[in-house]
Amino acid sequence: MRLLAHHPLDGFGNVGEGMALQLTRDRRRVLWLAHESAPKNVTAVDVSNPKKPSVIVQTTLPHDKMRSNSLDLVGDLLVVAYQTREPGMTPAGFEIFDVADPARPKSVTVFDASGPASRGVHHLWWVDGEYVHMAAGAADFTPRNPKDDQCYRIVDVRQPSRPREVGRWWLPGTRDGDTEPPPPRHPTIDTGYRAHNTNVYPRRPDRAYVGYIDGGAVILDIADKAHPRLLGRWDYHPPFPGFCHTVVPFFERNLLVVSDESVREAAKDWPKLVWLVDARREDKLVPISTCPLPPVAKFAGRGGRFGAHNLHENRPGGFLSEDVVVGTFFNGGVRAFDVRDPFRPREIAAFVPPAPRKSPARAIQLNDVLIDERSILYTVDRIVGGLYILDFRV
Repeated sequence: MRLLAHHPLDGFGNVGEGMALQLTRDRRRVLWLAHESAPKNVTAVDVSNPKKPSVIVQTTLPHDKMRSNSLDLVGDLLVVAYQTREPGMTPAGFEIFDVADPARPKSVTVFDASGPASRGVHHLWWVDGEYVHMAAGAADFTPRNPKDDQCYRIVDVRQPSRPREVGRWWLPGTRDGDTEPPPPRHPTIDTGYRAHNTNVYPRRPDRAYVGYIDGGAVILDIADKAHPRLLGRWDYHPPFPGFCHTVVPFFERNLLVVSDESVREAAKDWPKLVWLVDARREDKLVPISTCPLPPVAKFAGRGGRFGAHNLHENRPGGFLSEDVVVGTFFNGGVRAFDVRDPFRPREIAAFVPPAPRKSPARAIQLNDVLIDERSILYTVDRIVGGLYILDFRV
């Protein structure tokens, strides 16, 4: 990996886990970024020349007790998540924007996911132009435990001005009123039973691949979107410390790539790993290896978090590979692994930039990664560092 450019995003370099590329009608390439925290909502960056990125627009959130954190884009429509700091606040849900002119986003509508026990939408996925798949609360969803406040929701946006929910799923026993008993809490680090990434690919529109935090990796049959059905669940918490974040299917190889998220500084929740899981039987998921990381002692004291987080997710239209896994590891930077032998992944490239100026973490905290069809890699810092653009030809 070779650094092509770095942009601090005009002093607002705190980027969340929402990155999407737009090809505009005038042939520009625009990277949309969601911010990890207020005051900014989204930033659009012209990356047509990856060596000379430039900010097109930055928008501001309605108030400072909310964040966007996640977004997705199809064509000229941008969907942005809204999550509030506390339950019961608004706006909480998602907003759809027309970004045909990236410099002037125009609101189309807001989907309301607020409620007494809801903080809105934490993460969303939208790649087919039809259904938004999201980790969200709802006005009529009351968790037994406040940490379990995000279920998996499916929203039909084929009429963008009139989004409507068509289905939802939650881990049985986590909702107030469920007949099933509540699942046991994690004995050491209880981060909750709730949905995080909710990936659905055009190749298998009848499957949802969900990271369910302390509930593990989940595969759902969503052929009937009104009634999602559990097919398989790999529950590895405990003995591991929890927070299953992302599940990426490698369809040709019957594998899942599963990432945890490190959520405590100084690696106090170690190990947080990227796993390869045999998925030949959806009802019998078997872990077979992990991607090798440098010794935890080398990074734990550098500042901020160290461990797995987001993955390059093989989104339609971008860089597609079932031989290489790429992920972000906070102060461990962005790392790439050759997984052609799924039992023995090996690291083939890494990029760890120096600590951004004025970062309270005193270290880089790379948060998300996206690779386009040109093998240009985009990665972002979650605190102040902004955008890093690399040549990913390895």
